[in-house]
Amino acid sequence: MTYPSLTDFGHDPWWLVLAKSLFIFVFLLLTVLVAILVERKVLGWMQFRPGPNRVGPWGLLQSLADGVKLALKEGLIPAGVDKPIYLLAPIISVVPAIMAFAVIPMGGMVSVFGHETPLQLTDLPVAVLYILAVTSIGVYGIVLAGWASGSTYPLLGGLRSSAQVISYEIAMALCFAAVFLYAGTMSTSEIVAKQQDLWYIFLLLPSFLIYVTSMVGETNRAPFDLPEAEGELVGGFHTEYSSLGFAIFMLAEYVNMTTVSALATTLFLGGWQAPWPISLWEPSNSGWWTLLWFVAKVWMFLFFFMWLRATLPRMRYDQFMGLGWKVLIPISLAWIMTVAVVRTLRTEGYSGWAAFLVIASAAVGATLVFYLWRTLRRKQIRLDLPQADTGAFPIPPIPAKDTTHA
Repeated sequence: MTYPSLTDFGHDPWWLVLAKSLFIFVFLLLTVLVAILVERKVLGWMQFRPGPNRVGPWGLLQSLADGVKLALKEGLIPAGVDKPIYLLAPIISVVPAIMAFAVIPMGGMVSVFGHETPLQLTDLPVAVLYILAVTSIGVYGIVLAGWASGSTYPLLGGLRSSAQVISYEIAMALCFAAVFLYAGTMSTSEIVAKQQDLWYIFLLLPSFLIYVTSMVGETNRAPFDLPEAEGELVGGFHTEYSSLGFAIFMLAEYVNMTTVSALATTLFLGGWQAPWPISLWEPSNSGWWTLLWFVAKVWMFLFFFMWLRATLPRMRYDQFMGLGWKVLIPISLAWIMTVAVVRTLRTEGYSGWAAFLVIASAAVGATLVFYLWRTLRRKQIRLDLPQADTGAFPIPPIPAKDTTHA
């Protein structure tokens, strides 16, 4: 099998570059349409209700109908908004999410009209840092939308989102650092090639778990959807948006979900490589088959997003911040030191230390899973809140229930 490298990029004709760009754009749009429908169906299945079942056969055209409805609705602009920024904010949210997909390897070498090319638009020596930088810009759209709306609740949602991204991008970047240290490269195509023998989810399990937690917080999804928080902020940063503005924000959310899922696939699940035992069949890791494995892994993460939304309640804000700063970041720092030591020993010729890293990864990963489970399950009581004094608030006596005539 042939793995693409940095030398395979930059040689495509203009029409192939344009075709790849259109393919990525169409792929993301179709993924969003299908993901919205699948999420509503999955939530309905998990909550014992049918979900969308009216528009089209089995409700399959519901997402398309919703998109047409939003496009044809009247766009209302409230008085008092900062109009240029108000209109620009949704675009700032969605464009970086699409741009980040430019360096995602969606497959290996394929033949397009007789031209051998990687199933990836481009690659860079610092491709993963490019993704981190571009996706960080998307939060500006949320912050500016909250500020430009001229309303209290959107502003609070925008401020929450900025604090959320700062907190969880640090943990996410530290996960990237562990992958860089072990792989010895920041190129996405070369990181996939380095996982030919063993995927990094087995070697770097703590980094994978921290990344999965951070990517849910990064995309403002339940149980970390505090910038929207309908019970507290009406709708959060997009409260004052309707029609296409609201639709673009929803598009940005689902495109971001797809992007972080594709990045998790690339860094930890071998990218477009076929899972074992399918990988024993040699043609499975060549040609257009590789796109199938990539899409399947991305959809596994998308289903994980949907499962979390149906399962966990929204966290309290102090719990959310504490999880990022007191748990994820310290564990990430300690784990990076472990990976750096093992990497140094491997460089010096002690290759057997990879087994130690697998054992340490499993131990630390199990501890992290247990702690996260305890954090999400237990009912924490704020000790700094004053306890109710029954003497200060007298309660009238409640008559005893008469059960003689029951």
